[in-house]
Amino acid sequence: MPRANVSTHPYVRPDRTGTPKWKAKWSLRGESRYRTLGPAWMDPDGQGGWVKRKGRPPEGWLSEQEATARMLELVAEHDRELSNIEAAREERRRRGVTFRELAGQWLEHLERERGAEPSTVRDYRLMLAEQGSPHRRGQGTYEGLLMGTFGDRPVTKMTTREVSDYLRTLDKAGKRERTVNKHRQVLSAIFNYGLREDVAVVTANPIRATTKRREQPTAVIDFYEPEEIEAIARAAHDGRHRIPPASNLTAEERAWREVEDRQDAELIRIAGYTGLRLGELLALRWRDVNLADRILVVHRALSAGIEGPTKSWQARFVPLADPAAEALARLGLREHYTSPQDYVFASRLGRRIDPSALRKRFKRAAGAAEVRQLRFHALRHSAGSLIAREADARWVQGFLGHSKLATTERYLHAKPRPQDVERLNRAFGAGTATRSIETVETSAAT
Repeated sequence: MPRANVSTHPYVRPDRTGTPKWKAKWSLRGESRYRTLGPAWMDPDGQGGWVKRKGRPPEGWLSEQEATARMLELVAEHDRELSNIEAAREERRRRGVTFRELAGQWLEHLERERGAEPSTVRDYRLMLAEQGSPHRRGQGTYEGLLMGTFGDRPVTKMTTREVSDYLRTLDKAGKRERTVNKHRQVLSAIFNYGLREDVAVVTANPIRATTKRREQPTAVIDFYEPEEIEAIARAAHDGRHRIPPASNLTAEERAWREVEDRQDAELIRIAGYTGLRLGELLALRWRDVNLADRILVVHRALSAGIEGPTKSWQARFVPLADPAAEALARLGLREHYTSPQDYVFASRLGRRIDPSALRKRFKRAAGAAEVRQLRFHALRHSAGSLIAREADARWVQGFLGHSKLATTERYLHAKPRPQDVERLNRAFGAGTATRSIETVETSAAT
């Protein structure tokens, strides 16, 4: 029997139904365990104790001798389990935790403990994919640069010099500064996780001493004006974003396509006039729509195909301008899927629509409308930038659901506001009326 502090004998305690059960407790290598061994073939002795019941125990019931044997089996099993754990720890200490192992633990920590967005976890998994592993779709394979370079390397032996060399290799391969910094950031996050007291597999973070690349300034936000949003929506409504146009359709198919085209058109309008993210739009249900009070409740979002909390993990109330409210009202007149639990934007089967297919239809609709083709996310930029002409940054921040004001401030300078020019004219003593450049050019020419 292993060395353990074990109670002299199993003991009897009745369960909630009054059935006597054999119990055992022991401590092995500082770890205590309590176990129920099984029904006890015992009767109360009238003095707070227990005596053996007359007769032979039926199957499943344990005598005191059988309970003792079962307890010793469990103690031995516990001892083997602890021995295997200690052996694994010793082996890990001997060879050191590899970067692959620590990266896997970090990803699990992000997903299960930190509750990171599914799309965020997915992106990190792709960065940490094994070299040459196949894409989920298509015939391509992943570069797997991080795992190819550091996968089998013990993290305690990784140095600042070799991480710097790795980052320089990315530079020479023509990777953008943002990409190099993202690799650096992931490496640093993994080592910071390894420094935690409950992990403690490294004593320093060698990435901190490496150089962060200076990135190019963020591009100026480009967005659609309301007339452009309407032009794209009209193209979708008319089915001009379908390629190639199908012929010989049944009446039922033609009717469904008209429903889908109208829904695409209204979705484009609602995206452009509410600033909702695509994932928020696709998770929107009719119970979240209050046309009487002209407001949307945004508390769910789609991320990597998984519906969950919004990006900020907070619900927000989005007021509806006339164009957005009217688009929702028109959608509510459709024949199917208008109950509170139904999606506002639904497939023919009442399910969520596919975000990838929607982006492609939006791009084709912009082309059909002869409007410059921006990303679908430009509709969110449109809402933020247009509202920023009339509202202060804090209001826009709440409207769009930004967690940081710095993100919102990008919209304030997207396009000049007429009142900005008037304010400057007053400051420079040029009067309040804004003169046209054409007038100045005409005067100069004469």
